[in-house]
Amino acid sequence: MADIEEARKTFEQFDADGDGFITAAEWKSAMARMGDFYQTEAVAEAVIGTKDTDADKRLSFDEFWASLNK
Repeated sequence: MADIEEARKTFEQFDADGDGFITAAEWKSAMARMGDFYQTEAVAEAVIGTKDTDADKRLSFDEFWASLNK
């Protein structure tokens, strides 16, 4: 099981606008900051889609946390 405080810190790094959700654009940008310059928006959408349980095309912290604990 992941540490929830570390997960929150990571989530906040991805959630650039601080609205409580990670979009594909934010995911792509965060991955680029971590050195993955080849991640496309389509790939980011697919990654989010695998974790997005309510199909709103955004990742909430609860969805992010759940995906870490699978």
